[in-house]
Amino acid sequence: MSDPYVLSAEAVLAPPKDFWSRLKHLGPGFILSAAIVGSGELIATTALGAKAGFVTFWVIIVSCLVKVAVQVQFAKHAILSGQTAMQSLDTLPGPRWGKARWSVVLYALIMSLKFIQMGGIIGGVALVLNMAMPGISVSIWALIMAPLTSLLVYRGYYQVVEKVSLVLIGGFTIFALAALYFLQYTPYAIAWPAFQSGLTFTLPSSAVLYAFGAFGITGIGGEEIIYYNYWCLEKGYARHTGPRDDSPDWEERAKGWIKVMQTDALCSMVLYTTVTAAFYLLGAAVLHARQESPEGYQMLEVLSTIFTESLGPWARWFFMVGAFFVLYSTLFAALAAWGRLFSDIFSHFGFLDFFNLKQRQVSIGILSWTLPWFWCALFIFIKLPLFMVLSGGIAGSLLLLLVAYAAWYFRYRSPQGSFDQSRRFDVLFWVSLGAILLISAFGLYQVFKG
Repeated sequence: MSDPYVLSAEAVLAPPKDFWSRLKHLGPGFILSAAIVGSGELIATTALGAKAGFVTFWVIIVSCLVKVAVQVQFAKHAILSGQTAMQSLDTLPGPRWGKARWSVVLYALIMSLKFIQMGGIIGGVALVLNMAMPGISVSIWALIMAPLTSLLVYRGYYQVVEKVSLVLIGGFTIFALAALYFLQYTPYAIAWPAFQSGLTFTLPSSAVLYAFGAFGITGIGGEEIIYYNYWCLEKGYARHTGPRDDSPDWEERAKGWIKVMQTDALCSMVLYTTVTAAFYLLGAAVLHARQESPEGYQMLEVLSTIFTESLGPWARWFFMVGAFFVLYSTLFAALAAWGRLFSDIFSHFGFLDFFNLKQRQVSIGILSWTLPWFWCALFIFIKLPLFMVLSGGIAGSLLLLLVAYAAWYFRYRSPQGSFDQSRRFDVLFWVSLGAILLISAFGLYQVFKG
């Protein structure tokens, strides 16, 4: 078995030449989309639509689009250098705390706050299953889902993660678009003037807070940008490029595989933007019209009721199956990424050698079995899944700031930064950086002001 994290001349492969050929090499974006579309989109985005109506629909679209340039810059650095995300963070200037650079230590500390959020996500999956089959308690469902998820990812095979993510993506995309279609056969059908009002780029003062909230919740976050690096490496984009020697052949391969990565990132952006927009429109059309804003996972019950009233009892099962696909996709994709991420972090602390294939596989396997039980225990102890999910917002804002700084450093201070850059990309990159800095700063201000 070849190691996807080791660059060698034997793994070099000529990149595809045209767009249709590049599509055959997509994959990391599928896993990323599975991680992005989850409780944030189904619960929080729908809630924002319920509160603000159609008027902030354009904010949702823009927020999904503007952060991608930072993701692409981070992934480009990985392809050119062959470094993992933690290796890259370890190159940032500054002091070391023990064996690890301050940036790796800070990232590990921030991610520790995300344990509570992951407990809320596994609790959300359990709640949906309990709604569908109330004979089994929410806690028991959580205890069932923990080992089942571990079973899917513990071997650490990239192809398994990619294929399962693709199935989950297919499930929640069909669900989101079908729900929007069926909505047109209910009393809450979306009329064109209402839809058009959400594309006028106006922002009433009463909707400003909701707009900032939408920016922070939707689209790619700091942790997903980090996840993406591992999936790009495991897909083979860096291995196929080969070790850097600045030869004409290497430069041609690097440009070609970077184009594949950019295509992958853009396709995933279109996918999760479409699904996020669908959920927002559901909230704006149904709940805003009813002047109803149910809290958290009660949103699922209310939305399912709308469909059953108009379409019949079968719609409840359709809705619950779709909601399961949405919420479980985040749990599955996050666990697959966490095993790699924390193995890499522990390697920088000196606990193991991430680049020893056997040690890495053992570490991923152990983490894949232990992390879900820990998340499950947090959920059973705290029992507030919505609060647990939203608590990740603080950590998310901090992660975005760290990732934005790292991306800036990779672009303007690292040896890889000057490779094949364009003025147009730099403009997009600075728009992306500006949006991240603004929203993260505002989010942290709101948290600490309270």
